[in-house]
Amino acid sequence: MLSFSLTSLRALAAAVLLLQAGTALAQAPAESAKPAGADTQMLLFWFLLSTLALVLLVFVLFFTMIIVKMKPQLRKLYELPTVHDTWSGQVLGLLIGDPALVTGKNKDELMGHDYDGITEFDNDLPPWWKYGFYVTIVFAVAYMGYYHVAQAGQLQTAEYETEMQQATLLVSADNDDPNKLTTYAALKAPADLDAGKTIFTTNCAPCHGPNAEGKVGPNLTDEYWLHGGEINHVYKTIKFGVTSKGMVAWKGKLSGKQILQVSSFIASLKGSKPAGAKEPQGDKEL
Repeated sequence: MLSFSLTSLRALAAAVLLLQAGTALAQAPAESAKPAGADTQMLLFWFLLSTLALVLLVFVLFFTMIIVKMKPQLRKLYELPTVHDTWSGQVLGLLIGDPALVTGKNKDELMGHDYDGITEFDNDLPPWWKYGFYVTIVFAVAYMGYYHVAQAGQLQTAEYETEMQQATLLVSADNDDPNKLTTYAALKAPADLDAGKTIFTTNCAPCHGPNAEGKVGPNLTDEYWLHGGEINHVYKTIKFGVTSKGMVAWKGKLSGKQILQVSSFIASLKGSKPAGAKEPQGDKEL
């Protein structure tokens, strides 16, 4: 019976292979006009993949037939004391229908304890659960050694900073790049400072006060700055704004020269000490 089944399987495998070969030959004339390249490689890939799947299927069927035919002999082998309690014996028992490898040996066995009608059972933890727990211990030790002891890998914070640095490389490095600081020098010409004062009075005074003493926004005349007091930092703050602090972006409303003019005017107010100045905010800059 076993030899007949093996012969049938071999015949089935040969028939499928012939069918695949015939399909490939039938497609060859239609694809002969196409240039050899990606299509040929994909066809070869799928042919090899289907062949591998067929081989695995035949192997599984063949292995299953062996287990079914030899089940009585395997059961006798499994019942031997030297085999039954070993790990390999548990695998053998799973093949012949004993799920002890998955469920454990003891299940709903009374331990002889009885408290007011409440009995205690002795149930094994499922072996798969215990092995999974052991794997987590090994993983934890390896993780601790790799990341914290040897410091061979980046932790979450360092990995985040690295990804952010890589992301900045994808932003165009032009005048509209908020990550690129300009290299302007403060304007000193009276005409530019007057123009900057006019812009400040019209657009900035409602939040920062007519003399930049600070109202809703911070005081711009002292040595303390939330986002940098150097001319290019002020330029960046005005141009791109700080949404989280309520500072709007003036990009698109003021030209680049106007932003530099008002930035230069603000820089000229340093140390003016206007009346009613708001308390310092941010970090001190000399």
